[in-house]
Amino acid sequence: MKKIPLFLITLFLFISCETEKKEAEKTPEINEKTIAAVSDEMLENAVIYEANIRQYSKEGSFDAFTKDIPQLKDLGVKIIWLMPIFPISETKRKATGGDFASKIEDPEERKKHLGSYYAVSDFTKINPEFGTIEDFRALVKTAHDNGIYVILDWVPNHTGWDHTWLKTNPEFYTKNAKGEITDPLNEDGIPVGWADVADLNYDNKELRKAMIKDMNFWLTEENVDGLRCDVAGSVPTDFWQEAIPKLRETKDIFMLAEAWEPELLKNNLFDMAYGWDTHHRMNHIAKGEETVADWDKRMQQIDSLYERNDILMNFVTNHDENSWNGTIEERMGKGAEAFTALSFVAPGMPLIYSGQEYDMKHRLKFFEKDEIPKEKGKTWTLLEKLGSLKASNAALNGGKNAASYTKISTSKAANVLAFKREKGGKKVYYIGNLSKEAVITKIDLAGSFSNYMNGDMVTFREGQDVALQPWQYMVLVAQ
Repeated sequence: MKKIPLFLITLFLFISCETEKKEAEKTPEINEKTIAAVSDEMLENAVIYEANIRQYSKEGSFDAFTKDIPQLKDLGVKIIWLMPIFPISETKRKATGGDFASKIEDPEERKKHLGSYYAVSDFTKINPEFGTIEDFRALVKTAHDNGIYVILDWVPNHTGWDHTWLKTNPEFYTKNAKGEITDPLNEDGIPVGWADVADLNYDNKELRKAMIKDMNFWLTEENVDGLRCDVAGSVPTDFWQEAIPKLRETKDIFMLAEAWEPELLKNNLFDMAYGWDTHHRMNHIAKGEETVADWDKRMQQIDSLYERNDILMNFVTNHDENSWNGTIEERMGKGAEAFTALSFVAPGMPLIYSGQEYDMKHRLKFFEKDEIPKEKGKTWTLLEKLGSLKASNAALNGGKNAASYTKISTSKAANVLAFKREKGGKKVYYIGNLSKEAVITKIDLAGSFSNYMNGDMVTFREGQDVALQPWQYMVLVAQ
């Protein structure tokens, strides 16, 4: 064996050290924290954005979305909720039409059907369809650099049929009388209709530990700021009572429940729940099936069901509504703008769903590739204006120390919605004719105001008749 001269060994070590030094300089720690901790103050005027990575761009990638994050600030966005980013199971993968992709004979056609984001095969991996873990880290860092927090869509109720737990821990799953693992079932034992996923059994304590461990992985290792938990009401409340305090021990986080149940917001569990009934009232009023009186009942219901510091999410669309129930225009017609403004001005936190900001007028495919429009138009301008008011005027605070909400009487109570939001001496009013009929009404309001939407000055006098066209609305700021 030949001996290597000492000077060659020294040279080799020098070159190796220099190479490592350059590599370290070239790849800085991408997950370095660059944003303040989640706080109640931030939540007061936040807008949340639901990002559908698959459909957001032609590429359907993290990188394509990351490039646009800086401009989301212009819409007042402070939280990005990423729809599930995890690998999707191949077994029982859903196809458009609701059947399994495996039943499609043509292999090229079968490839088009990418399955449901909510059929997760591994909670600790990245879906290669979207990119790499490095791409994901770049997304998080870009958001943080722009003062925006990132939460992941978490799927605690079930897994896809390829999940490793089905082999390693079958006891984690719900089983029928024959000992077979089942898809999620209703209380009467009839399947919910989610045949592409296997139901988890939270009676198993080891499942609970494993689920909390996987949740914590993203908070501690990947710098994520919280979770949006899918069908949170279908998971036992005592699991959340066990899990969320442990997650909060790690860092300050934001937790969103896809649920309406008030108990999920108590005792520092979830920060925000879905305003499903608020959304339904808007849909029904837009279709002429309900009136403003039903909105008023909903506001009273919120006061009776929820505590003062509970936050509800307001929305005119989201991934479920768009794909399964129709576009904003299909559901709300000519009232779309009035209800969009209402979602920002009413108590709570407004949601923007991918494509909404670009005037999207089609239902996105759910199980295969599709694409949102990317041309800024009327809705971008509207959301930018509403986001600016939300961010700058305490009267629209909608967090744990929200501005007050006071109904204002009108002589056309079935058609005209009028209310005041107030906090810290700031006042914002919403007046809207939420009907397809032109109305003349008296409004219990006097004074001069700036119509924020067009800059005009508006004066109301006691007993004055006010004419409102169908779906006409005003957002008034007290001078």
